[in-house]
Amino acid sequence: MNKTTSTIVAIIAVIAVIAGGYAILHKPKATTPTTSSASTAPAVNNAVLTTKTDATVGQYLADSSGKPLYTYNADTSGVSNCTGSCLANWPAYQDKGATTGLPAGVSTITRSDNGQIQYTYNGMPLYYFVGDSAGKVTGNGVDNFQIAKPAAASSSSSSSSTSTSSTGSSTPASSSSSSGYNY
Repeated sequence: MNKTTSTIVAIIAVIAVIAGGYAILHKPKATTPTTSSASTAPAVNNAVLTTKTDATVGQYLADSSGKPLYTYNADTSGVSNCTGSCLANWPAYQDKGATTGLPAGVSTITRSDNGQIQYTYNGMPLYYFVGDSAGKVTGNGVDNFQIAKPAAASSSSSSSSTSTSSTGSSTPASSSSSSGYNY
């Protein structure tokens, strides 16, 4: 090889190494799908619960008519601690029909304070907020309540269980609005 040819080969080799390094270090970013379903929980849609979407809270659980449902941070699996004055602003989502043959993740508890049957989702008792209506989520983060979120079905039993809680009551923010729910 003559001096010119070996210089050209060396330049091409350097360019190839630089281009390869650039390609390795500057991989194109993966495109994100335009729909939000790629990273969301599976939708729930049955006679007891349905999944809705709100611009602020994302996916949430609602009753079959679209009214948002909440969980109470002071509750434990299968036990409602929202009693007394707490229930005035956070009415329990009560079962009006059969308590057998419920969808996956849905079960019921018998409330120890009033004997009523209350729905649960993955063990957590469900509530309405009196300030909400179908499609209107206003109670998230109020009085230690959070909007109920859909999740993969857990090993929750779909049979009834009995709550033995008689402790505590929340001091909810006052609200003079009527919910129009059938409790």
